[in-house]
Amino acid sequence: MVHFLHPGQTPRNIVPPDAQKDALGCCVVQEEASPYTLVNICLNVLIANLEKLCSERPDGTLCLPEHWSFPQEVADRFLRVMTWQGKLTDRTASIFRSNQMKLKLVNIQKAKLSTAAFIKAFCHHKLIELNATAVHADLPVPDIISGLCSNSWIQQNLRCLLLDSTSIPQNSRLLFFSQLTGLRILSVFNVCFHTEDLANVSQLPRLESLDISNTLVTDISALLTCKDRLKSLTMHYLKCLTMTKPQILAVIRGLTCLLHLDISDHRQLKSDLAFHLLQQKDILPNVVSLDISGGNCITDEAVELFIQQRPAMQFVGLLATDAGSSDFFTTKQGLRVAGGASMSQISEALSRYRNRSCFMKEALCRLFTETFSVEVTMPAILKLVAVGMRNHPLDLPVQFTASACALNLTRQGLAKGMPVRLLSEVTCLLFKALKNFPHYQQLQKNCLLSLTNSRILVDVPFDRFDAAKFVMRWLCKHENPKMQTMAVSVTSILALQLSPEQMAQLEELFMAVKELLAIVKQKTTENLDDVTLLFTLKALWNLTDGSPAACKHFIENQGLEIFIQVLETFSESAIQSKVLGLLNNIAEIRELSSKLVTDDALKHINSLLCSREMEVSYFAAGIIAHLTSDRQLWISRDFQRRALLQDLHATIQNWPSSSCKMTALVTYRSLKTFFPLLGNFSQPEVQLWALWAVCHVCSKNPSKYCKMLVEEEGLQLLCDIQEHSEATPQAQQIAASILDDFRMHFMNYQRPTLCQMPF
Repeated sequence: MVHFLHPGQTPRNIVPPDAQKDALGCCVVQEEASPYTLVNICLNVLIANLEKLCSERPDGTLCLPEHWSFPQEVADRFLRVMTWQGKLTDRTASIFRSNQMKLKLVNIQKAKLSTAAFIKAFCHHKLIELNATAVHADLPVPDIISGLCSNSWIQQNLRCLLLDSTSIPQNSRLLFFSQLTGLRILSVFNVCFHTEDLANVSQLPRLESLDISNTLVTDISALLTCKDRLKSLTMHYLKCLTMTKPQILAVIRGLTCLLHLDISDHRQLKSDLAFHLLQQKDILPNVVSLDISGGNCITDEAVELFIQQRPAMQFVGLLATDAGSSDFFTTKQGLRVAGGASMSQISEALSRYRNRSCFMKEALCRLFTETFSVEVTMPAILKLVAVGMRNHPLDLPVQFTASACALNLTRQGLAKGMPVRLLSEVTCLLFKALKNFPHYQQLQKNCLLSLTNSRILVDVPFDRFDAAKFVMRWLCKHENPKMQTMAVSVTSILALQLSPEQMAQLEELFMAVKELLAIVKQKTTENLDDVTLLFTLKALWNLTDGSPAACKHFIENQGLEIFIQVLETFSESAIQSKVLGLLNNIAEIRELSSKLVTDDALKHINSLLCSREMEVSYFAAGIIAHLTSDRQLWISRDFQRRALLQDLHATIQNWPSSSCKMTALVTYRSLKTFFPLLGNFSQPEVQLWALWAVCHVCSKNPSKYCKMLVEEEGLQLLCDIQEHSEATPQAQQIAASILDDFRMHFMNYQRPTLCQMPF
């Protein structure tokens, strides 16, 4: 399918990750292909059944059984998984109130918790780390600090506090971080954090790492208070600074213990602070990591000179600058570069800036260009793209560019080298982006293009019901012919992957059938038997398989008249077999089969009964078998029915063995449609066709259809035919052949129903 969409390109030469050349890629493949840990499986089951396993307190919150107790590491992981799955609420957080779970590393990112629930559930534990990034506004920063300070042990021992993107009420006073005397790491990125708060924080006796990015700080002079202990300072996009550049550099010069400094900025601001920093020789003597991404007027020469004067440097951020292309950055041993000049720099940027949408967009744009004609699988890069999509679900540029990058990294055969679990995550993220941006057409195109990949469409788990709704809506947009062909081809495959119950729930089914019939009618009128026509016929065939609703829509939209016109216009067997396959679906539905008993329809069906193409003859025989089995349809034309039965019997006698090959493998969702025909001893021709059909599919795919015979309780019918006095010898012989196939493939198949089968 994908090869058709790119007819001018030869299949790619896929090279799986080489452990020596791409150690990270190999690690990702191994990690994604490995089963989940037993602990995670157990925790997922526990979380899914939490309501059933817990009792309820009078206030409506949950309580663990009294005899339960969790080790600290398991308790921390349990909370982290709950948070990740979005299951942490006031009601569920209450299970952490008691001492049955002893927490140390608490992660409540993006959770919707009230202040009361937070304090009751977590502030009595001996916490050493708290990640409250982007928690709901119901839990503001002052309340978090107040709750933590209510525990004297936490005041002295909490080492790490992450409050990124957490809210602060407008009328809030000074944030009293100074009571958390054990704090070593503090991050207030994207928080209403002021200069006065910085002065308060700078007095923390053990503070080593501080992130004040995108805050309201206007003056950083207070940092000199902790100059003898501050090792890491991140102040990305510090947009409210009122200090002059010499004043800022003077403060930085005084921070002699700094090992990491991040003064990266949005490129649009055209800040030249980093340019002036690079000119200083007596600054940051011990620095090993410097991030100046987004800085203005940055040159390779200036960066090289700065690093050469500080040989211990291990990282430099140069994304969205004019630097990074020099050979120096690839030859310098031990130096990692986040930039856009090479795949290694882009990979580092995607990893470093996963939480910064401005740089994520920049890195993804560079990645798109770099991977436009890539010929090797890069699972580690695809995983970083997925992380960016997951971290910025409401950022349209990130989602759109990421979807294009994902398409480059999985197009054609490249997906074969990717782990299924990773492809599943990326596909699910694409559909999440569609829901967040339902009117952005280019994003929809990228998603549709990804679905044309046979590996993703067939092997990868994702919500196919949602996908079918999306593709069917796209089908009716009357896009350009190429996009229309892709939508039709994806629809044909998704239709087979939905259950009859899901098909019945598809609100888009009616308009999809109508649109597909319009395409068939147009192609027939133009006498154009192209690939779009074949895909459209296949889509209609698959949509009506086991779906009375789709069959009804087909009849109501003049589908039968259109299909008769198709048979009159085209004589290719590939078209005939698809037309007859769909008419078989109609014939199987008792309420609609009478629509086929017309002179025009029967004339074409009967004429194709003698086709040299086995598949065409088979489907024509199937229609006749289903129609003639219902005598009520032939009250006034019994002579015609008998003639059709004679032709049916003669045709089957001329067929080769039921194990013969057809042009395409015949598949069925269920064998139940054959059961009324198998039990029809009064019409041996009908019974014979049903036996031949069951024998054919069982011989081609015994693991599927022999098992289906058991599960649908059809095995007894074959036993009855073998022993019935009115069954013809030929019917008994075929029934015996099917039972032999069954015994061969299921000798060790233990099912209670088998013990009751008469062999």
